[in-house]
Amino acid sequence: MTSYIVIALFAAGILVGRLFREKEKTRKKVDLAVTWSVYLLLFLLGISVGINDDITQNFSRIGYKAFWLTLGAVGGSILLAKLVYVLFFKNYKDTEAKE
Repeated sequence: MTSYIVIALFAAGILVGRLFREKEKTRKKVDLAVTWSVYLLLFLLGISVGINDDITQNFSRIGYKAFWLTLGAVGGSILLAKLVYVLFFKNYKDTEAKE
């Protein structure tokens, strides 16, 4: 049931966004609201991590795993982005420069 609510809210947001896409002032206010919402979510996430004894007691072990996971994710993303560029966009850029 929760997933339907999330999808419905997302779809409603898209529809409202389409109505206001030409209004620059509204777009700036929405961007500011989104930024502060992300800050609030990160703060609340920090509180939930601080409350959880399992996480705080094993923070150093979890930290190492998180570091390697992050390093692998960033490295993999860079390699895949380079591969996509070479396979799909490099020839397009060369063709566009010749015109």
